[in-house]
Amino acid sequence: MTESEYKELAEILFEGEDLKTPEEYEEMYPYRKLGKKAEVTRLAPSPTGFIHLGNLYSALADERAAHAHDGSFFLRIEDTDAKRKVDGALELIIESLGYFGISFDEGAHLPDTDSVNVYAPYTQSERRGIYHTFAKKLVEEGRAYPCFCTEEELEAVRNKQEAAKVLTGYYGEFAVWRDKGLDEIKAKLAAGEPYVLRLRSEGDPEKEFIFKDEIKGEVKLPENITDIVILKKDGIPTYHFAHAVDDHLMRTTLVIRGGEWLASVPVHMELFESLGFKPPKYAHTAHLMKIDPETGGKRKLSKRSDPEMSLSFYKEEGYHPHCIKVYLMTLLNSDFEEWHRNNPDSDLNDFPFSVKKMNNSGALFDMDKLENICKNELSLLDENVIADFLKAWALEYGTDAQKAYFADEEKMLAALRLYMGVGQKRRRKDLVNARQALELMSYLFEDAAAQESDPFRVDEELRKAILQDYLDTFSYTDDNGEWFEKLKEIAERQGFATDRKLYKENPEKFKGETSDVAEVVRVAVTGRANTPDLWGIIHVMGEEKMRDRIAAAM
Repeated sequence: MTESEYKELAEILFEGEDLKTPEEYEEMYPYRKLGKKAEVTRLAPSPTGFIHLGNLYSALADERAAHAHDGSFFLRIEDTDAKRKVDGALELIIESLGYFGISFDEGAHLPDTDSVNVYAPYTQSERRGIYHTFAKKLVEEGRAYPCFCTEEELEAVRNKQEAAKVLTGYYGEFAVWRDKGLDEIKAKLAAGEPYVLRLRSEGDPEKEFIFKDEIKGEVKLPENITDIVILKKDGIPTYHFAHAVDDHLMRTTLVIRGGEWLASVPVHMELFESLGFKPPKYAHTAHLMKIDPETGGKRKLSKRSDPEMSLSFYKEEGYHPHCIKVYLMTLLNSDFEEWHRNNPDSDLNDFPFSVKKMNNSGALFDMDKLENICKNELSLLDENVIADFLKAWALEYGTDAQKAYFADEEKMLAALRLYMGVGQKRRRKDLVNARQALELMSYLFEDAAAQESDPFRVDEELRKAILQDYLDTFSYTDDNGEWFEKLKEIAERQGFATDRKLYKENPEKFKGETSDVAEVVRVAVTGRANTPDLWGIIHVMGEEKMRDRIAAAM
């Protein structure tokens, strides 16, 4: 077709639409006035109602990259696939990421004002006119055309390609509507035949180009030769086309996305070239991997198989968001761990994050390491901070009994001091998450009948004798030293060694040693064979509850 025919076709295809010009949009959305090193990044999820660890991993990288040099981080909702859209998904995204301290400078959830959301709308379904303006431009320039192929015709082409063992897709000789004349197109339009709009690719199947990835470095890729769909039959843009238009007009400078999108780079580069846009930088992240417990090999984290893939898992189990953030930072930049160890009191945002230092081969998600980080980080937090966190979790996810733990705030703080080792030379690292923490401390607040107990390692007769002796000699006013001396006296009366060296030399002469007697009391009082300082526990629990629990054990 001639240049004038292309323009005529564009007017026909977009007849009746009140569209702005590309120049008007360029003026509406000017380039941002930012520093030389500043980056503009975005998170662009689909509103499917599922927000996962990969989203948080990318969002943290986006947020750190943008804010490292006073750039901007925005939220765009890519909802062009109406079938996948779930009501309330936007609110879920904001709530889930907000829980982990991820906030946006602009985006779909904020009001449009002169100072915020200058590049609105940030929801793709509200940007139809913008996409059609640039699609019309491509038609006018001969870079896009309508294709009236039916699904059956496309399937027949695909079968033919597979039989010939050639690349499948709509290109070259298989792109039957690529070079049709204006009259034939008009006839189809007049008959009301549905069509899609395709990009007229100018790629050479024999050529490759060098693409510089911000994480992977230089990658050699083939030129795109496929006439991809840019507008679907209902006029809704495809992801490929919409993201190119959006990232240009929102002035995105850096796109951090999953490695599975690397194969789409040739298409995206050609789209930017055909639209006359400068492409953003791309950083393709490695997949989050885990060790498969069955095979021992590495595999990708899966939505279906791994509950830890869902962000709701961490909230429901009560993992502190700070701990999750610290762990993800260790996956994002390998030198973060050493920096954090050397700067334990520094704000995480002070770490010199770099996209170029991100893992190139697959970040290994390790639940054991995450829990070790949780133990360490929680041990460093103020007990009031942890108490508030546990209370908030209990009110949303806890049992009625756990909610009642917080009726006595001083008792809860005292319990936390025991489990955090406050005042000791070395802080205890017992706490992992809210669910585990409240279960650990449950014996301090609940009756013995409500709990399971570890087994006693002495027979019933000896157990009763030890516990009766303990009750007979116990005084709540004894300090820790006096209390322990009485425990040694009980041990001696009941046939246990009070001298460890003597016990090791003649174990057959004794029923055990003082620590075994202490364990009998510990299991009776707490139901646990392993706890913090027993004297401290008794003075948090109170004498009445201690005696009730020992009576139950007897």
